[in-house]
Amino acid sequence: MCGTIACVKNFDSLFAELTQKMQDRPEGSGTVAAIEKGVHHLGKKVIEEAGEVWIAAEYQSDEELAEEMSQLLYWLQTIMIARGLTPEDLYKYL
Repeated sequence: MCGTIACVKNFDSLFAELTQKMQDRPEGSGTVAAIEKGVHHLGKKVIEEAGEVWIAAEYQSDEELAEEMSQLLYWLQTIMIARGLTPEDLYKYL
């Protein structure tokens, strides 16, 4: 937990948090429920969020665009977890 100091997440810390949620499986977790629905469900969310990023890039503020981009990263990471990939699996292609 971050206490009174605002948490600043990055790609790796978000991935660690989501991975831990899947291990702990807290009751009522939307992340756990989404991943359990499978890659098809997650892929639809990725497509939806990618569209929202595009629209935000065209018509919204930088702050709104950044928020949409963060949601896209979240959904991409759920697919990574569902498929057993790690950030290192991606980094070798960057």
